[in-house]
Amino acid sequence: LTMASSGDKQLVVDPFCFRQFAEHEASKEYKGTVFNMSVEEFEAIVNSRYDEANLKDGYAPFCKHIFLKNDIAPDAKSNILPITKENEHLLRSKYEARNDKELPVLTRWFPSELVGDDMLPTAEYLDLILYSREQIDKENESMGKPGREGETAPWGIVSIKAQGVDYELPMTPITAMRNALGKEHGGSGVEIDRDAYMEAYNFWKDHATVS
Repeated sequence: LTMASSGDKQLVVDPFCFRQFAEHEASKEYKGTVFNMSVEEFEAIVNSRYDEANLKDGYAPFCKHIFLKNDIAPDAKSNILPITKENEHLLRSKYEARNDKELPVLTRWFPSELVGDDMLPTAEYLDLILYSREQIDKENESMGKPGREGETAPWGIVSIKAQGVDYELPMTPITAMRNALGKEHGGSGVEIDRDAYMEAYNFWKDHATVS
């Protein structure tokens, strides 16, 4: 087993993911899962559990996943709901960019203020979405934004999904399209895989995030 020692971080939270931590100002505008612990505390926990053998392949060679049993943030809720006749009237949509470098794309969601907390199941797992250090550096350079200065950890956590299963849920079709736009527009430059896109469509046509 390849385990991380306290002085040898394999995983660090990328600045793009700071919005998921309450200690950062960006969290006030973020509607997904926000953690009350500090980035430093979170990194200590996930590095203590890191095992290279548990890395799962993502949508591209530079992307990996690690699924952790969620006893880290027991109040974290899964923020995906099936769309039903009873709740479809709550759906909202708008054009949105996640930062000032991205092109706005059309998104849809259930507003959290309209969905009761009791409707959301407690998350049994956390999906840590990882990008390689090389990919993060490439995207930062192409978008002209700073990373974590002097950071050398091989994996950056770019998103944390609270969910009910220990496997990857498909990314939304619009995220796949955004990625295909290229790094200069906030994507990763990975072309669309039609089969993966249709798998994503078949899931997300009947589901939406709560945010």
